[in-house]
Amino acid sequence: MHAAVTEEQHEIRRTLRDLLAKRAGPGETRAAVATPEGYDTDLWRRMSTALGLPGLTLPEEYGGVGCGPAELALACEETGRALVPSPLLATTVLAAPLITALGTDAQRAALLPSVADGSLTCALAVPGGSLALALGLTGDNTDGAWAGGGRAGGVQARRADGRWRLYGEAAQVLDGHSAGLLLVAAHTGGFARSRTLLFLVRGDAAGLVRRRQPTLDVTRSQAVVQLRDVEGELLGEEPVDVPGALAGAGRAAAVMPAAEAVGAARAALDRTVEYVGTREQFGRPVGSFQAVKHRLADLYVQVEAARSLTYHAAHEPAAGGTGGLALAAGLEALRMVAGETIQLHGGVGFTWEHEAHLYFKRATADELLFGPVRGLRAWAARETGLFGPGAGGGIGTGEVAA
Repeated sequence: MHAAVTEEQHEIRRTLRDLLAKRAGPGETRAAVATPEGYDTDLWRRMSTALGLPGLTLPEEYGGVGCGPAELALACEETGRALVPSPLLATTVLAAPLITALGTDAQRAALLPSVADGSLTCALAVPGGSLALALGLTGDNTDGAWAGGGRAGGVQARRADGRWRLYGEAAQVLDGHSAGLLLVAAHTGGFARSRTLLFLVRGDAAGLVRRRQPTLDVTRSQAVVQLRDVEGELLGEEPVDVPGALAGAGRAAAVMPAAEAVGAARAALDRTVEYVGTREQFGRPVGSFQAVKHRLADLYVQVEAARSLTYHAAHEPAAGGTGGLALAAGLEALRMVAGETIQLHGGVGFTWEHEAHLYFKRATADELLFGPVRGLRAWAARETGLFGPGAGGGIGTGEVAA
């Protein structure tokens, strides 16, 4: 199914596509990822001020636009189409909903207006590279094992003299090296009162060490974040259900990388169709061969199916499992299209100068961050009771085994 696109949504898509066509071509993208921030700060400023993307789904009382997940999914599809590096995913999709859901009135009033106007970027720091599990996309996150679980490792928090102090390390933190505010998931309470909480840590906090990591996908900046007795502010007030809030945010957040994957897959497919229509072999265009036509038709069907599932999930974000299924479909479609893009471009598709490898790396890196695809589908099936009571017996409460 395709949800009807309103005039306002169409304008969001058109305006953003026009801006990215001018400012986020292959050359501009390569230059942006080479900057210390890992993205074009001027383009982000334009996306923030002219289009209001960081605050697209934030309430108007905090300077947001007050739109819903469908509008944000449209924007993510366009940023995915251009493979544009930006803080949109880390700030708007992952961090802002958690501040909105858990933050006190004072915290929301202090932080969300700066997020909405793009002047404050955020990052969600989850220990152990377990982002998908923390968001409840591939398993049950309630035991808190992904945050340390009372054992060595992860990030630990202790309270002394009325202040929280954090120590530990988190890797693979999206935009963690440049974000002005970190939301750090930390374990506290020891074995007896084990619980996971979220803390606000300013980017310039004493004892905070951040280092940008080399990544497979250069358009997704990641960092190692080390906390050496760093002061943090508890997000919200105890008692607070952090795993529940993360799982709720994960259900909505899953739709956005799915939309990005759909946009990237469609862009790669369009590029491939154009290429095989002009590239000649044996005196005729490569695209005129029936076998090539069949391969491209199969890819088109897969991309459109993923898009339909993504927008269905965007319109019903609270429905259990739909976000994970949409993400699985989007990631799988992008992986298949990216592989065929390289193959059908022939020798040039393997070169560093061509853009084909960027799509393949985005597909692979996103599955490492948010997947795997089989895990997303297995957990969605278990959440929705697809196979009846007792399905998935033998699978523990951690990440789902395929």
